[in-house]
Amino acid sequence: MTRKFFERVARPTHIYDKLALGLYHAHTMKTHEQKIPDRPSPVMVGLGELIWDFLPGGRQLGGAPTNFAYMSRLLGNQSAVASRIGRDDLGAEALARLAGLGISTEYLQVDHEHPTGTVRVRLDEQGEASFAMNENSAWDYLEWTSRWAELALKADVVCFGTLGQRVEPARRTIIRFLEATRPGAVRVFDVNLRHTFFNREMLARSLRLATIVKLNQPELLTLGKMLGFGADTEEKMAQRLLDEFKLELVAITRGERGSLLVTGEEVSDHCGVRVKVKDTIGAGDAFIAALAHYYLRRAPLSQISEAANRVGAWVATQEGATPHLGAQTLTRILGDGLEPGLNF
Repeated sequence: MTRKFFERVARPTHIYDKLALGLYHAHTMKTHEQKIPDRPSPVMVGLGELIWDFLPGGRQLGGAPTNFAYMSRLLGNQSAVASRIGRDDLGAEALARLAGLGISTEYLQVDHEHPTGTVRVRLDEQGEASFAMNENSAWDYLEWTSRWAELALKADVVCFGTLGQRVEPARRTIIRFLEATRPGAVRVFDVNLRHTFFNREMLARSLRLATIVKLNQPELLTLGKMLGFGADTEEKMAQRLLDEFKLELVAITRGERGSLLVTGEEVSDHCGVRVKVKDTIGAGDAFIAALAHYYLRRAPLSQISEAANRVGAWVATQEGATPHLGAQTLTRILGDGLEPGLNF
């Protein structure tokens, strides 16, 4: 977070101001915990919505870009959330939470008119989530700034989705951010068609800007129909996406039945990891983070697939999208010699 923001905070009479001032002092004392240093490790950026998930067991910080940044940080990368929060208690809590996790907050914008995003989450018996999203949230009003231009040039990986583009101001800013990244940056498009905030034009434009696209089976069918692909096998539809939009990788997730990763040269079909599901919130975002982490390091496609499935499956055993993950647990999830059928 920048000094400029904190200098705008006057008397700390509101809980937001008190927390902000506290974070400012922590920021000046321990800058490395909240700012991105000069590239000792890859920079992974979650671009778009920041949302508090109101779950049956309480609230947890979420939103796909936030979840991606969180898991990327746990995997050993530098990470930042490029989003917008309200000047309210939930915004202050989000700042504190991200800073405590070692995720850079210096690119979080503060909106003085619109509230921090929230969503009510309901879970069915299988742990599948349904969402009631609030509208007109702070993250709907992302602004292009010189600071974000700097971040776009720093980014090695940017993860963005459909939900973050539901209104024009944010959509315009996200496109500009993606266009400002370096040619070698990896841009991951996370397709989310559970809501109604999308159309053919948005999807096609996002695919053209992407390096990698991740979507689930129902989304693949819907996307194929919208693009006029017609019915075909998953692999052939993935190849059509690769060819038409000059993508490098298409990742199709199948829940407990694993995933299919397709490039122009090879295919990796993973059978999945057997787990007892707590809820599925954030499992796909964790899958993307692990996929991007290993893709950036030029790992074999089979290894990328294995890691992504393991990490995504583990998150499904936890409540919410940003569960605590210690070093020993991470080693157990990703350690050498584990079989695809491992039970967590």
